[in-house]
Amino acid sequence: MKRTPITLRGAEKLRVELRKLKSEDRPSVIRAIAEARSHGDLSENAEYAAAREQQGFIEGRIREIEFRLAHAHVIDPADLPDTGKVVFGATVELEDEKGAQVTYQIVGDDEADIREGLISVNSPIARALVGKEAGDEVEVAAPGGTKSYEVVDVRYPGGTKSYEVVDVRYL
Repeated sequence: MKRTPITLRGAEKLRVELRKLKSEDRPSVIRAIAEARSHGDLSENAEYAAAREQQGFIEGRIREIEFRLAHAHVIDPADLPDTGKVVFGATVELEDEKGAQVTYQIVGDDEADIREGLISVNSPIARALVGKEAGDEVEVAAPGGTKSYEVVDVRYPGGTKSYEVVDVRYL
């Protein structure tokens, strides 16, 4: 089975969400369903229908997070060896052809957030950057056309550890 890379921070965010769904949201929706049932006729009970719909969403999200964590290859960027090349977890400073600078960290799909400078390892820009070094030129096919960047800096602390999450069903 293929493992999906995720940073240690991203895996922890998923674990926190999973704990909240199981310990707070699930019991809350179960209470809401019981309360709605106590009002009688379920066929015309909007509260009951809404609570059941919410329960379906919560159960689906629980299954999705458990699957993602079970198939995750958790990587702590603080433990990456300093090779000077762009790899998963690295923070990359780029300069475009107009001289504007941007900084991105390459992360897993679940934790990507462009507003925070976190880009998915599967995004076109990350795929173009992987393996590059400071000083390299990169061409990225974007929806608005091809953009050119220069890799100004690649940062990450040294080390060589990576961790795998094996079973999260009992969190």
